[in-house]
Amino acid sequence: MKERIFGWREMKDHRSVRTIIYIVLGFVMYLAMVDNVMPEKLDIRPFSIAPEDILSPVTTVDGEATKEKQNEAAAAVAPKYTFKQTTALVQIEKANAIYDTAIKIAQQKKAITSSTDANGGQADTTNETEKVSTEEKISLLKSNLSQNIVEELPKTTLKSLVTTQPSDLTIAKEITGTTLNAVMAKQIKWGELAKAKRSVNEVFPESSLPPSLKKAAEAITKQLIVPNYVLNAKKTKQARQEAIESVDPVLIQEGQILAKKGQVINHQMYHQIEVAGLLDDSFNPYPYLGLGILVFLLMAFVSYETSGLESKVRSGNTYVLMYGLVMFVTFLLMKITSLLSEFHVHGLIFLVPAAVGTMLIRLLISERLAITTSFVLAVCASILFNESTLAIMNFTFGIYVLFSCLAGAVLIGKRNARPRILKTGLMVSLVNILVVLIFLFLKTSQLAVFDVVLSLGFAFLAGFLSSVLTLGFMPFFEVAFGILSTMRLIELSNPNHPLLRKILTEAPGTYHHSVMVANLAEAACEAIGANGLLARVAAYYHDIGKTKRPRFFIENQMGMENPHDKISPQLSRTVILSHPYDGAIMLREHRLPKEIVDIAEQHHGTTLLSFFYNKALQSGAADVSESEFRYPGPKVQTKEAAVIEIADSVEAATRSLSKPKPEKIESLVRKIITARLEDGQFDECQLTLKELDTVAQSICETLKGIFHSRIEYPEVDWKKKVGHA
Repeated sequence: MKERIFGWREMKDHRSVRTIIYIVLGFVMYLAMVDNVMPEKLDIRPFSIAPEDILSPVTTVDGEATKEKQNEAAAAVAPKYTFKQTTALVQIEKANAIYDTAIKIAQQKKAITSSTDANGGQADTTNETEKVSTEEKISLLKSNLSQNIVEELPKTTLKSLVTTQPSDLTIAKEITGTTLNAVMAKQIKWGELAKAKRSVNEVFPESSLPPSLKKAAEAITKQLIVPNYVLNAKKTKQARQEAIESVDPVLIQEGQILAKKGQVINHQMYHQIEVAGLLDDSFNPYPYLGLGILVFLLMAFVSYETSGLESKVRSGNTYVLMYGLVMFVTFLLMKITSLLSEFHVHGLIFLVPAAVGTMLIRLLISERLAITTSFVLAVCASILFNESTLAIMNFTFGIYVLFSCLAGAVLIGKRNARPRILKTGLMVSLVNILVVLIFLFLKTSQLAVFDVVLSLGFAFLAGFLSSVLTLGFMPFFEVAFGILSTMRLIELSNPNHPLLRKILTEAPGTYHHSVMVANLAEAACEAIGANGLLARVAAYYHDIGKTKRPRFFIENQMGMENPHDKISPQLSRTVILSHPYDGAIMLREHRLPKEIVDIAEQHHGTTLLSFFYNKALQSGAADVSESEFRYPGPKVQTKEAAVIEIADSVEAATRSLSKPKPEKIESLVRKIITARLEDGQFDECQLTLKELDTVAQSICETLKGIFHSRIEYPEVDWKKKVGHA
């Protein structure tokens, strides 16, 4: 089934496939959570009966009530007034202008009221001309005064002004100015204007003025008194704006009871229910938009993390598809568990096996991505399991899922055999129980013992269920995607595997050689940070091709006649050079992982079969080419393959040492590595010179342990001992 899912072999290298996978995964996440971000809609009308307690799902502002409260605050602000002291001076100037005009007109009295007779004498025509001239004076005075003053002053006042002596007018001018200044020295509002004018009679000083002029002066004074404490529109507006801004918004709090069960819903309640977004005829697009942005950020975060993983994850989209399928399965399990909350069993939501997602990702891809996914699942779980709270996110449950997922990602370790997965499930259960206890103890309310037991029991089952599901899903991903997991490697290392039994029964010498190479390669790979388990298992299978003609390889001859002695070097070359590729074919037929097949095919690289090449030269055959006696390759592509190539050569070479002392062993190992390096066998892998030195040291240490010195025991005559017994 490897890479057969929906033609994945043809699609996996397309650059746009990764984006499509993330879009589909984001769409699945969005669909799973969209129901949880929308508040419940109610089909109610004004003056209907509330079917149940109606609570606000959010904290929101009641704009209409807030506006009404602001208007009340603005109306309560008293108008702001400004005392204009210059108003009195202006009015005094107006009074002075009236009296000055009257004095000028009064000074023209003789010219107007006297005339000359025919003899050049003075004719007394006072009575007749006085009447005419007074009207003229009044008309002249009116023409020199402003229209509003003329209209508001009675005619008697005007007449008194034009018929009075200038000296009296001067006195009246001073008295009027003094009175105006005294009255308008106080603050006068429009509503206090009449009172201020009446006060003129009280403050008007006693004088020797003619009664008519005094009355006229009082009239002019009263007329010129105006408000000097006037409304300041700018300050009033500013004060009212400050009052509006000081009003706190009217909030409908989350969890606030908008209407109790059985209560008649009045207009105010209906308005609050509408503001809270609970009416079925209202549509609020913002939760949809907010959830979309959240999913986009989560997918961007995951995409960034996957792009930073090791090269084998970046090289193709297989791991991205696998990640998407794991997340789909995890979301499906979380959604199903969230729907179980409708049964109203206390603590049932703690049964969610969210850790299965991070455990699978840790086993199949990497630990870092599993840790990253823990946070993603925690955020999504806080939305999926928000039934027990009025908020959009249930942060308490999100923390529970976070710890559960982190425990699954971190505690599973490197050696991921089936017993280890079950053990990890138990540890996840323990973490779940501890987190639930934290939540229960932090509550101030009394705890029912039965409810506590239920919550802890479901938390325990969640960890156990996660491990069981992980064990169940692992074979599917391994077979479908050809994933070489640690658990798969451990299974392949079982001696009962058909291919290993084939080597053991048909080529026992090769089997022993493979085990020795496995020991050397695993220790060396662990020393340089490569996959030691992969090296060990691949070493078991690397010479499987020798089982096709086992007697042509010296380790399987065991004292028998060497068949190469009877055939030409060219035929021997063909037999020997074919075993890596025969082995690769056999491994592919048994559907072993690609990594193991590649190592079997590459473990000789393009090295020279020097023994038979020299034999061919010595035989005197014409046209002997070195390239004909080299393995076709390819050269080793990974660190594990390079280490196995070195270990394979070293193990075979050490057999020729009669007395394998440490100095000889180290010299031999160094020579083999140097020869391979100079031959360019490591040009296509990422093995550094420093790592080659580490590999050499590790192999030497392992070989020294194998060929350590032993005590020579004296010979014992067992027959004598048995007879004596």
